[in-house]
Amino acid sequence: MNGIPKVAAVVGPTATGKSELAIELARRFDGEIISCDSMQIYKDMNIGTAKLPPRSRKRIAHHMIDIIEPEMQFSCSDYAAGASEAADSVISRGRIPIFCGGTGLYLDSVISPDRYPEQKADPRLRRTLESFSDEELVSQLRNYDPASADTIDLKNRRRVIRALELYFQTGITKSEWDARSKKLPPKYNAIKLGLDYPDRKTLYDKIDARVDRMFEEGLADEAKKLYKRELSATARQAIGYKELFYCLESGEPPENAKDAVRQATRRYAKRQLTWFRRDPDVIWLDAGAPDLVEQAAGTVEEFLGD
Repeated sequence: MNGIPKVAAVVGPTATGKSELAIELARRFDGEIISCDSMQIYKDMNIGTAKLPPRSRKRIAHHMIDIIEPEMQFSCSDYAAGASEAADSVISRGRIPIFCGGTGLYLDSVISPDRYPEQKADPRLRRTLESFSDEELVSQLRNYDPASADTIDLKNRRRVIRALELYFQTGITKSEWDARSKKLPPKYNAIKLGLDYPDRKTLYDKIDARVDRMFEEGLADEAKKLYKRELSATARQAIGYKELFYCLESGEPPENAKDAVRQATRRYAKRQLTWFRRDPDVIWLDAGAPDLVEQAAGTVEEFLGD
């Protein structure tokens, strides 16, 4: 990949120490961190999204954290544009962008972006599609683009509508655009380090401990303040907050949400692992290894020296 800028990424499920490793790598290789976490983009959602405290982030420049209010809508394409701009700026200063986070779709949107054509908004088409039920939308997608219907989350109404819009506006299916994109070179040459524990129980114990800390640090109070605001649909579904919002609505004590938050976080971690395990380019490291930093640094050093 001669001529393609090099970047590093630290990925994997929640509670594996990605942020700490990314900071150490940024120190060693004169890097700056670009978050690829779909919830850390929101201001005022701190404890539940496991943001590092500001004092920790001051040591190394961080990008794509606290960039919008939680009332605002934000898409993957919005992220791709902002993160690419941040990465290009870091590279222009002679430094190394280090992506860090567990939202695989966000990372992929930057490293190997889908080259969809620029389209003008078509409010009439959008209104028409919005008028259909979920079942009708899925039926249309299966009819016009069965390949996409087999790969995207059909419960995600927004993504189904987006795929149909792409077809109706261009006459070419999303699956065909995806196939064309794969033939193009990636925007960045990335080394991806994946963190996980050999024993799944260890990961779940780490998740449980993190949830306990969040409640001790005031997650319930943070959720109570956010509950009074007109949050976007995405922000309102954030793990930790969603379960506490239910308690606020039902009059249950916040402690009753703790088990639900643990279970939701475990399920999310499994989905993260499924996503990243599909990527053959991820180099997996034991998150609990005593020499983790040295292993990671050695791998990055070799990559940068090629």
